[in-house]
Amino acid sequence: MHIKTATYVISSPSFDKCPPPDKPEFAFIGRSNVGKSSLINMLCNNAKLAKTSGTPGKTQLINHFEIASMPDEKAYTKETKWYLVDLPGYGFAKVSISSRRRWEQMIENYLRRRENLKMIFVLIDARHSPQKIDLEFLSNLDKWGLPITMIFTKADKETQAIVAKNVKQFLEALRKTWQFLPQHFVSSAVKKSGRDKILALIEELYTGEK
Repeated sequence: MHIKTATYVISSPSFDKCPPPDKPEFAFIGRSNVGKSSLINMLCNNAKLAKTSGTPGKTQLINHFEIASMPDEKAYTKETKWYLVDLPGYGFAKVSISSRRRWEQMIENYLRRRENLKMIFVLIDARHSPQKIDLEFLSNLDKWGLPITMIFTKADKETQAIVAKNVKQFLEALRKTWQFLPQHFVSSAVKKSGRDKILALIEELYTGEK
């Protein structure tokens, strides 16, 4: 897939304030400080698209970006437009309980009620062993019957052996309660690893190809 343009559209405080559901939509969410903005910028090949911050919990709204893409850079086919959505993180740091509950309700309403949502990409920090908060969040998505793909981020921050061990342990933790595991990718925003596979899945989902 070739990303032709990536344009910020709107930041919405609630599900019902989002743009009309007239394009396929792909949402990205993860624990605070998981590298979500860096991953989004890497996928879109635009370092300034999503705002990155060293402060966890910086994203507080539902952020829509309109993406225009083509099968490849030299294709003469008509471009396809879809939404990439940057969601607030879970496991928020240094926020009030009321703010946390408001964010959680906003996220749940969006995920469960957004009719054009094709896939939820859940980001997991590859530097760490399985975290309870990630496992619980994935369990909720599975309980709600939502489409899930996991992306293990920051793979360049540790050795390949440690990353592989952490991914294996995470999948083993899921197998204790899951019959079928979600698809997963390992990615690095710095090295741009995983980019082609993630974009290929998005293309497959919005074209309906097998």
